[in-house]
Amino acid sequence: MKILAGFESLDYGTISRAKGISAGYLPQDGLTLTGRSIFAECMSVFDDLHSIEKEMESLTRSMSELDHTGAEYADVADRYQKLEHEFRARDGYTLEAEVGKVLTGLGFHRDDWTRLTDEFSGGWQMRIALAKLLLQKPNLLLLDEPTNHLDLEARNWLEEYLTSYPNAFVLISHDRYFLDVTVKRIVEIWNKQVHTYVGNYDQYLAAKTMRKEQLEAAYKTQRERIEQLEVFINRFRYTATKAKQVQSRIKELEKVERIEIPDEEKTVHFSFPQPKPSGRIVAEFAGVAKSYGDHQVFANVNFMIERGERVALVGVNGAGKSTLIKLFAGQEPLTAGEFKLGHNVEPDYFAQDQYKELDQEARILDDLGELAPASTQTQLRSLLGCFLFSGDDVFKRIGVLSGGERNRYALLKMLLHPANFLLLDEPTNHLDLRAKDVLLEALMKYTGTVVFVSHDRYFIDNLATRVFEIGDGKVEIYPGNYEDYLWRKQGGAAELQAQSAKTAGVLPPPTNGDQPPAAESAEPKSKRLNPIKRKQMEDRLHEVEKEIARAEAAIARCETQLQSFVSAEETQCQSQELARQKTDLQGLMKDWEELSGTLETTG
Repeated sequence: MKILAGFESLDYGTISRAKGISAGYLPQDGLTLTGRSIFAECMSVFDDLHSIEKEMESLTRSMSELDHTGAEYADVADRYQKLEHEFRARDGYTLEAEVGKVLTGLGFHRDDWTRLTDEFSGGWQMRIALAKLLLQKPNLLLLDEPTNHLDLEARNWLEEYLTSYPNAFVLISHDRYFLDVTVKRIVEIWNKQVHTYVGNYDQYLAAKTMRKEQLEAAYKTQRERIEQLEVFINRFRYTATKAKQVQSRIKELEKVERIEIPDEEKTVHFSFPQPKPSGRIVAEFAGVAKSYGDHQVFANVNFMIERGERVALVGVNGAGKSTLIKLFAGQEPLTAGEFKLGHNVEPDYFAQDQYKELDQEARILDDLGELAPASTQTQLRSLLGCFLFSGDDVFKRIGVLSGGERNRYALLKMLLHPANFLLLDEPTNHLDLRAKDVLLEALMKYTGTVVFVSHDRYFIDNLATRVFEIGDGKVEIYPGNYEDYLWRKQGGAAELQAQSAKTAGVLPPPTNGDQPPAAESAEPKSKRLNPIKRKQMEDRLHEVEKEIARAEAAIARCETQLQSFVSAEETQCQSQELARQKTDLQGLMKDWEELSGTLETTG
């Protein structure tokens, strides 16, 4: 990417560029902007347009003073017309609106626009740099991990922006969902070679598998032919009557371009130990409020988390996701209300700066070996390799690692001996796709309870069973994963309910006056569902069906237990459990009906 940007040179070979190509490059980090407000900094990318605007103002004054019939006036008017045409073509009259649109999309509130860039942290500085690049609209936009410093809302906006970007862009990303919805070609660099695939990331994975199978089949066919030639040559090398055929086969053998099967990336599957079970209720908030001075993060929050749930916390940066997870971990006191942990619950907190808790003098491999004495050196090195520690890196002292490397290692240590209630704040930061897959697989098999913050859409979609949205001083709770959450936020549940009512012949309540809406003469059009969303909804439907079966089995057990009297207290507990299971079953049946209805009414 640096070569494309012109920051690195080639050792050999050439790179050709079309005339007039302007490349805009966003590195992973390291950019710092000072001395101007955010809005002024972004407006600075249009300095040439501002120059044109000033010249147009000067020409306007000149035209007002010159004789309209003179040659000089005609020259000035001609120059003004050309400049005005360029100014209009480059949207010069809507610059401020365009800057506001990009800043809002990347998560800057209007109050932030007049603040100096010096006041913002490194992550927000990178957002400002990204905003400037997007406003410049270079012919070739080069983005190295652009989503690293974005929350989900800003990431969703950037996805939409790039899908309609008028010029070419190249990006590096470890976010699978982001790649799936933005790119049309994948360039894979592996084993010192470059392979190009048409399509998004999912299509790349399928094509890569197919290419590997074709290469292996061609290799097998070639090996069989080579063995046939060698057998013939060795058998008849000294037979005079076969000399011509032998020479022919020797020449054929010499011309063969040997197919080589490249080394494959090792896929590591590590079985993390499972924690001891907790009680059914893991955590409960009752009337909880949290404030910092006059700033209220949230108030009157009530919810319950049960064993085995995987809860994703979402919301814009600064909404209070990290604050909520710190309340779970006991790192922050409540301002009001009550927070209770359930029976046998052991919380373990992974902070964004978890690396500060590590022994800075210990070597990585030795430190990990003390934590997992039963594991062999090979197993430990394979696991470290999953989290991007390979070769001599495993012998480094923890103190010399970068912040990202220490965070990755801290996450690995937590997973080797997990508690039964994991609290993970941005665990996917600094992980590549392979490491994310290992982490995701481990957490999906994990039998404890997880509350996590992540800005990786694919990770949330595959892990979450509930989504807590934090914002405006509230915590809103949504069943399902992030795709389900978006569907409900966009009115999918209400629309489905209206469709169900219409199918049943029940008109929705009138919205204007007392007259019911007129019946439609035509059948409603079937909406087409995004294939990725459809697959996720089908998977969720299967999961809900399994949960319904488990709930029905639990209800049957409770009813059987109630037939045998033990004590009044036990009967009361069993009755409460039965009522809860029935309530859960009703909720699951509702989810099943909504999902089934959506899949049936969409193409």
